[in-house]
Amino acid sequence: MSRSSGIDLGLPPNNISKIKTQRKDEMVAPREVCVDDSAPTVRAQTLDQLHSLQKKKSAPTTPRAGVLHSEEQKQMEQLKSISASLASFTRETGPKVVKGDPSKRGTHIVAPPEHHFDVTNISDSALKFTHVLYNLSPAELYEQAIKYEKGSFVTATGAIATLSGAKTGRSPRDKRVVKEPAAENDLWWGRGSPNIEMDENTFMLNRERAVDYLNSLDKVFVNDQFLNWDLEHRIKVRIISARAYHSLFMYNMCIRPTAEELLDFGNPDFTIYNAGSFPCNRYTHYMTSSTSIDINLQRREMIILGTQYAGEMKKGLFSLMHYLMPKKGVLSLHSGCNMGKEGDVALFFGLSGTGKTTLSTDHNRYLIGDDEHCWSNNGVSNIEGGCYAKCINLTAESEPDIWNAIKFGTVIENVVFDEHTREVDYFDNSVTENTRAAYPIEYIPNAKIPCVGPHPKNVILLACDAFGVLPPVSKLTLAQTMYHFISGYTALIAGTEDGVKEPQATFSACFGAAFIMLHPTKYAAMLAEKMKQHGTEAWLVNTGWSGGSYGVGRRMKLEYTRKIIDAIHDGSLCKAKYSETPVFGLLIPDEVKGVPTNILHPENMWPDQKAYRETLDKLAGLFIKNFQNFVDHKIGEDNKLTTEILEAGPKLS
Repeated sequence: MSRSSGIDLGLPPNNISKIKTQRKDEMVAPREVCVDDSAPTVRAQTLDQLHSLQKKKSAPTTPRAGVLHSEEQKQMEQLKSISASLASFTRETGPKVVKGDPSKRGTHIVAPPEHHFDVTNISDSALKFTHVLYNLSPAELYEQAIKYEKGSFVTATGAIATLSGAKTGRSPRDKRVVKEPAAENDLWWGRGSPNIEMDENTFMLNRERAVDYLNSLDKVFVNDQFLNWDLEHRIKVRIISARAYHSLFMYNMCIRPTAEELLDFGNPDFTIYNAGSFPCNRYTHYMTSSTSIDINLQRREMIILGTQYAGEMKKGLFSLMHYLMPKKGVLSLHSGCNMGKEGDVALFFGLSGTGKTTLSTDHNRYLIGDDEHCWSNNGVSNIEGGCYAKCINLTAESEPDIWNAIKFGTVIENVVFDEHTREVDYFDNSVTENTRAAYPIEYIPNAKIPCVGPHPKNVILLACDAFGVLPPVSKLTLAQTMYHFISGYTALIAGTEDGVKEPQATFSACFGAAFIMLHPTKYAAMLAEKMKQHGTEAWLVNTGWSGGSYGVGRRMKLEYTRKIIDAIHDGSLCKAKYSETPVFGLLIPDEVKGVPTNILHPENMWPDQKAYRETLDKLAGLFIKNFQNFVDHKIGEDNKLTTEILEAGPKLS
């Protein structure tokens, strides 16, 4: 080999000559440090300039109606809309808002045109800039939380652990709805209703308090996002909050718009003002504590004062959907939803502890959503863009999908972790029993994106019957479906709450009474109509006790319940032979593949038949007593359907 055909170093000839020159110089005066002069010098004079070079500018450039909108034009429109959202009752215009973090030097500030503000109509306090941190990414929100919010830490898996303050759960007694003419006759008021009234003037007092607090801050977080994966019935929501934690929570829970969708976002259909770290005035009319969660359906606004629990935002929006969607002929549902490989959809209804999340999460089926859905003429759709899972006693074995979803981007609330390793102890309830994780739905491997599906083939009502008298599975008639849907039954067991010594029946209308806005019978009638239209079957599945009440009998094995659910999905249970039970009149299949036949009839499992009948009558009596709340409400033009529903309920022997 000739010397001229040496190893190719991949360097251009001028660099090779530099190296030769450098070696010659080093022979004269050897250097202590080897310097590679082949790369150009960084074009920065200061550390701030160097950091700015790290960040590649990104902005949507999609044409809208044939016109390219520049980054500044887009920001002007966004900030003008946000300024209008932050307008107070005493000022015709909003504050001067600018985009960017005030703590960052050299922030590129974009403000609305000066003529947008009438200085004569605003107070001195409004002459300051309110900095808007608009639709930040999870990484940016992590930075904000870690820097400025005490109690925010990155855990070993990359999730961010936060604290919600003194309130670690919802405050239903502090939730108020404005009783105004447009909605007064539509909403469900009175006994059993979650809707506690307030007047327009009191709402505006609380709104002013929240808006003034947010305007007084150096910066606020603004999320513009969507509700409902069904594009025909999509809702635009804006969340204005003081904490990065709240912004990241809603980033996960709502549907995340693309950069192109933000260009056309415009003004929101509904706005949340989360001033939760600031209390309401307890001396204001209708206030019962320093916490107040207020909804004004006419103004399409929600105010949060005195609670930093993020779940109030999620459920407040769910209440909104429970009002808006039925008006469009769309049924809003508190349910889980999954879909088989053949396109068969199942809805799962159930209160806490019934197994709704566990049973709707199935590796053999696609997850459409875990909690909130709509059923329209287009089929089913998830309202949300994320999941809000309980974390207490979480293990990789019991809930592998949830366990694996707790990673970067996930918010975990009020958990306890090791100070050094940052490993979370999910069994530690020192802060609260209600520990939670909020993450995007795409963190679940078998999630169906977009989160929509055809009309449901099956509706499954789950009950954890601690009395031990309901069968593991029963097929429901349409009238029975409406009766049990309106009832929303499950049972608390001894030890779950202080003072509970024996099973206690719990009823929550439509399996989500805390969030519904209309009378339960209206949702039930819509459900029956859609089931009838699409040939949907309904089932009552007991995940509770067998062979006796809690303390005597045993909890139904999960493997048996899964076999029952599988038989519902594959259609084999529809072909089974059935026999009717006494009192409740439920249809029980004679056999289910993989499930012992003797447990299908609950009386077979009770050693004491007298005790069984007494307990059965006791539970029936509780159902009948609870349903008295609904007997006076007429469904349809006459009472025919109401009578059918009452006839479908239990009858004491």
